[in-house]
Amino acid sequence: MKISPFLFVLFLCISSVAQKNADPSPEEIKTAKSIREKYDKFDIAILNSTEKVTFNINKTNDLVEVNYNVKEHLMNINHRADIQKYEFYDSQSTIENFSLKYKTDKQANFFVNDEFYKSDDLFYNDARVKFMQVDFPVQGYTYKYQMEKKIKDSKYFTSIYFSDEFPVIEKKVIIEIPKWLDLEIKEFNFDGFAIKKAITQNAENTIYTYTIENLNGNPKENYSPGPSFLYPHILFVAKSFSVKNDKKPLFSSSADLYKWYKSLVNSMKDDPTIFAEKVKELTANAKTDEEKIKNIYYWVQDNIRYIAFENGIAGFKPDDSQNVFQKRYGDCKGMANLTKQMLKLAGFDARLCWIGTNHIAYDYSTPSLSVDNHMICALIKDGKKYFLDGTEKYNSFGEYAQRIQGKEVLIEDGDKFILDRIPVQKAASNTEKSVINYVIENESLKGKVKAEYLGESRASFLYSYNSIKNDKKEDALRWYLNSRDKNCTVTNIKTSDLLNRDQKLTLDYDVSIANHVSSFDNEIYVDLNYNKEFNSFDFKERKTDFMLSYKSFDDITISLQIPDGYKVTKMPENISIITDDYTISMKYEVKGNTLEYTKQFQFKNGIIKSSKFNDWKNHYATIQKNYSEQVVLTK
Repeated sequence: MKISPFLFVLFLCISSVAQKNADPSPEEIKTAKSIREKYDKFDIAILNSTEKVTFNINKTNDLVEVNYNVKEHLMNINHRADIQKYEFYDSQSTIENFSLKYKTDKQANFFVNDEFYKSDDLFYNDARVKFMQVDFPVQGYTYKYQMEKKIKDSKYFTSIYFSDEFPVIEKKVIIEIPKWLDLEIKEFNFDGFAIKKAITQNAENTIYTYTIENLNGNPKENYSPGPSFLYPHILFVAKSFSVKNDKKPLFSSSADLYKWYKSLVNSMKDDPTIFAEKVKELTANAKTDEEKIKNIYYWVQDNIRYIAFENGIAGFKPDDSQNVFQKRYGDCKGMANLTKQMLKLAGFDARLCWIGTNHIAYDYSTPSLSVDNHMICALIKDGKKYFLDGTEKYNSFGEYAQRIQGKEVLIEDGDKFILDRIPVQKAASNTEKSVINYVIENESLKGKVKAEYLGESRASFLYSYNSIKNDKKEDALRWYLNSRDKNCTVTNIKTSDLLNRDQKLTLDYDVSIANHVSSFDNEIYVDLNYNKEFNSFDFKERKTDFMLSYKSFDDITISLQIPDGYKVTKMPENISIITDDYTISMKYEVKGNTLEYTKQFQFKNGIIKSSKFNDWKNHYATIQKNYSEQVVLTK
């Protein structure tokens, strides 16, 4: 439909007048400047916000519906700002109002986009997003935002966070719980925040009112713990509701949660005959049960492409195993189910498991859909449990990714269930060991490298290596080993079997490094730190904990043959740092005509806490000093 030029110009004029009437007052500009002084990393602040939650019963389907309403007063605290205002919803919810008004209460007619949410690691899901691009022309400019959402089933409404991507000057969260609803509110991460709670009652409702002031915006930092670990929020557990004295259960315990999960599993229509020949092929020549298990597990890892798939109930219900087998792709649920069904066909006791990764702070003492975000398979053999995660492409049987280690796991057991925990492995199980022997030739370091990788260091290496889009193995390895640095030449690479994930991975190669040796008069200056391990761990501006991909142990020995007629006259100082979370050692020692330099970095827990950043910053400065200094050889 075309808009006439006259109507278009008229629309622009009306919008221009509306915006002009919304210009900030001197008091608003003063307020904006004052807030900017405190929150100088942000362009926008939420002056005040009210979030209100109410409940009602849908008599058609006997489900508890949730009404979630948000009102915000947004202010530009910088000279100019452009933001995207957005709200997610899905097949279990609808957004009934999503709008902005000027301070004059006239509608701000920004175009509202409504589309499926896209993410690199999602094939398709039913998550949709409404969003609009909003511009704030001058400092102190304000808008009034309003959003009304209806959630069709209370089990899908799990939490409210008090913080936001922008600073919040004042926020109120109001929850009206009707007498017929048994709802528990759990509070998380309240320490350190001035949160006030008031509880009042009337004839129909118990009303919780939370008030919080002067909240900083959430920092956008990589390798952070999940938000449930960091920010103050409340979790909702709807246990039951009553209709005319008839009590209807919801999620009052883990048993209720498991019962719902199991109902989804029971409704599946698996047909193992589709892959019976493949199971027979994989186990035919296996000499032991363990070999049969590995052949099946590794086949799923290698042949089923992980693509997250969420569409309504499919966000919780595994896909039928034959579908995953035939399509050769699936999400974690489908891959877990295929692993289970293939192992059962081979005669093993395999079961589905629900688990929350280390991105989630909760455990199964809280019966909520927010407790888990992943599914794996459990194998029970000779009284021992083994956990198999087909999405971890290069993990060997009996090894577990850091993201699930120590986490509580819900294992199917007929109409009952088993609660257990994934075993925790030490940093040494992920050892990356390098032995490097250098000689000096024509102001270059030349030598041989022998490297070994265990556990998650091996899996990480294989993932990086296989993600390089190159048909030539030698070129792919060379690019990985020299980080595409022209100063480093890697040749004569020999490897262990890169398809065997049950043994340690080994690499042997020759290396030549330019621009790390220089000579003047009777002295040679050598920089032995081609790889400056953890050089990027500068947390000067960081606010949140730093999570490593896994608990790591790097063990590096570098030997430099001292040229004839020279001796070592200067070396960087040795370093020894020992804490509860990490140990770091950097040591130089002359042994005959060889200078031996050993480096060890062990991160025992896979995390550096923000509460200990001051200690880390001092240790980081010490490491940087060592990296900046050279070995001096004098004739």
